[in-house]
Amino acid sequence: MTDAKPPSGAVRGTTVSVEGTPVHRFLGIPYAEPPSGSRRFRPPAPAARRQEVRDCTTQGPAAPQNPESHAPPGTEPRTWSEHDCLNLNIWTPAVEDGARPVMVWVHGGAYLSGSNSDAMYDGGSLAAASGTVVVTVNYRLGALGFLHLAEVLGAGYEDSSNLGLLDLLEALRWIQGNIGAFGGDPGNVTLFGESAGAAAVGTLLGMPSSSGLFRRAIMQSGTAERYRSQLESTRICEEFLALCSLDRARAREVLTLPVERILTAQEELVRRAGEATFAVPLPFQPTVGTPSLPLPPLDAVRGGLNTGVDLLLGTNLNEGSFAVEMRPGTAADPDYPDRAAAVLSGAGVPRAAASGYAEALTRLLGREPAGKELLEAAIADSVYRQPSNRLLDARSGAAGRTFSYLFTWRSPAMGGKLGACHALEIPFVFRHADSPQAAFLTRGKAPTSISNAMSGAWAAFAQAGTPRMPGLEWPEYEPQRATMILDETPRVDADPRRELREFFDAVRLRPAS
Repeated sequence: MTDAKPPSGAVRGTTVSVEGTPVHRFLGIPYAEPPSGSRRFRPPAPAARRQEVRDCTTQGPAAPQNPESHAPPGTEPRTWSEHDCLNLNIWTPAVEDGARPVMVWVHGGAYLSGSNSDAMYDGGSLAAASGTVVVTVNYRLGALGFLHLAEVLGAGYEDSSNLGLLDLLEALRWIQGNIGAFGGDPGNVTLFGESAGAAAVGTLLGMPSSSGLFRRAIMQSGTAERYRSQLESTRICEEFLALCSLDRARAREVLTLPVERILTAQEELVRRAGEATFAVPLPFQPTVGTPSLPLPPLDAVRGGLNTGVDLLLGTNLNEGSFAVEMRPGTAADPDYPDRAAAVLSGAGVPRAAASGYAEALTRLLGREPAGKELLEAAIADSVYRQPSNRLLDARSGAAGRTFSYLFTWRSPAMGGKLGACHALEIPFVFRHADSPQAAFLTRGKAPTSISNAMSGAWAAFAQAGTPRMPGLEWPEYEPQRATMILDETPRVDADPRRELREFFDAVRLRPAS
């Protein structure tokens, strides 16, 4: 491992050998001023230029967060800091040409947790194999990133509920102005993310101020429908303030509360939200009707915003299996139809129509689904697959190209009960399927062919806007809803799981946000 500097000499990183290829690594680069003190709950300010060479050989801290209750085995608690959390990491095969496609990763974690320093997001292998510049970004989470203070604090806090997204936009501006010094092409940026990270990408597609900051987008298990109304966000804010022993008259005290007290109140709010849902609790989400997000993102996309952005979008087959198999008490609960109906109701399916979902699933499977199977499928469709289908449809007629996938390789974990579970595709994309961090899900049985194919397809999409699979054409989504099935033997299907999509299209009401 040796020192590395981009031509500007402003930062010092290291050079490491990854799969026999030298990769330059720069860690913990600040892209904005610290969001603490007087900047708490305020939009990010661009990082001030400094003359001294910055040591970027160690990871920066994550945004403030509570420990995850269902973190993968062996996961160490993350180091976080309110002061220094707006940082990014860069992996690049070369720093001299400024012509390589740039892939910018947004981590998931329900807008509550996660970090660009997690080992699964190490971009070295992807950069080495694909020749792309890989960037991973931290952004504000939880209350500090998404608490809607506009109604209680007034002027200056109109966008406090969208700060995590504004952080990402500031990071993209930093990349646009600086990535050429790290070998990247600022005009060829692909934004990609998973779960809440993909939802952030989907929301950015609907934010007017994002135009021109990225050329392509990849959404892994995310939607453009993770948002709340101002009314609902204000209610959540008032509940949060009460947990901090504050009311409207004393709301300004939240600006100076110790961050640990904010996290304690946040954890209680998450606990309450979790009691009411079988999906991951999401008490903190972007707010629509605000200066930076005037319209629901899906409506903005349907109206042509970011129409020229190429989009690659997909989900995993068994997105809901973690919620069913690992939530205490759920796996042994016999009342699956009612639980499935509650999940579907939250997605806008009238209770009276819920039995029709089981009938559609029966037609798809050619047999009656087991109870857990019904609940898992309802979660997968309500939270992930059908919102993704709606975004694909909203892109109809877009100037950019649109591609769809369904990841179906089954994890051998827990005797195969998890199936193609949520987040299983991440180690394949980052080429870490045989890493210790992926061992819980892959059990050392992950096919190298899938990792090579997916990482290659993602990189090809970043390079030229068309994903490629070995020996197999990946057609655009329209006009036949063409979808790449990602498994040991990939194939293209037209409108997979059509019965379930048609059920949602026929009965779904727009849910209250």
